[in-house]
Amino acid sequence: MTAKTQAPDLARSDLLQRPPHGRVVGSTTKPLIVTPTFVSRADATPEDERPHDAGSAVSRAGEEVAHPDRHPSALALEQNPNRAFEHWDEYWRKIHGPKFAYREPGTSNEKVLRYDQVHRIAAGPSSAFRPPYRAMVDAEGKLVSDPAARVPAYRRPDWDGFAYIAYGSEEDIEAVLGQEQYAKRIIADERTVFRMVTRQMAREYIIVPSARHRDPVSLVKIHRRRPELTREAYQARWLKEHADLVAEKPATAEYVRRYAQLHPFGSTQEDPEGSKIDGITVLAFASLNDVEDYLVTADYAAIEAAEAELADPAASEFWTAVNYSVINRLAPELATER
Repeated sequence: MTAKTQAPDLARSDLLQRPPHGRVVGSTTKPLIVTPTFVSRADATPEDERPHDAGSAVSRAGEEVAHPDRHPSALALEQNPNRAFEHWDEYWRKIHGPKFAYREPGTSNEKVLRYDQVHRIAAGPSSAFRPPYRAMVDAEGKLVSDPAARVPAYRRPDWDGFAYIAYGSEEDIEAVLGQEQYAKRIIADERTVFRMVTRQMAREYIIVPSARHRDPVSLVKIHRRRPELTREAYQARWLKEHADLVAEKPATAEYVRRYAQLHPFGSTQEDPEGSKIDGITVLAFASLNDVEDYLVTADYAAIEAAEAELADPAASEFWTAVNYSVINRLAPELATER
């Protein structure tokens, strides 16, 4: 075999943790337990704009940079603010993902059934800037000649992505995260690459299963219930009447490749930011254009109106992300019993 055709060395690679190289253990129709860990990246944002966890966003000496806006060059991840987003995005997928998937000698991660990294895309639809996108014109319908003076303000969502990790039970979470590899060395990596992470646990209900679980684009919706509803009442109505409404719409059948609801019920540790989230919708698509086309349909307008009866639109948000499958031991994916 020549050097040109020689197969790459897959040792320590996360490719070994998903099809076609990894072992598949089967499927289930029972709700999985997931840790939908929302993350914000380590960067030079001031504390009053984005909070951070104690001990996170560290220097190369492993010490917290208390005021990264004043000392951006102290951050271990990236000292040049102009490259901060790109470097973080690459590090999370290409360095942190394989670290999480890697099984140190004496360590087992077989109880991790699925791990997706969901990276927010700034150019994708969001609740702050949704389609249709319109040309910038003057009163006569001509393109403006002074665009530099009219650049709209950017409204950044609260989070830069989330780690979507599925287990068979709550006990399995502790069995994995309680191991030294995760309790010490993965946590150390998180403190290098993130400024804040949530620690929720949620039940996953797959309404529309994915054919291959390789769908490239996700629309992530973070819901906060209306104050007159308890979390239990909100989640019960959301899972039954609202899920049926979404699934039965022709636009959903045309554009959506996967539809899952995540129902938070607790946390692995104190989680003041994550505890504000009452539900998470994850819709998968074949392309960003499919997301845009879905969001401008009359069917989606009806879905959003019904959603507003349960969740507070002003306190909720949605954004688009690219999806990376790091670990997947479940195939084929099946709809969850409800």
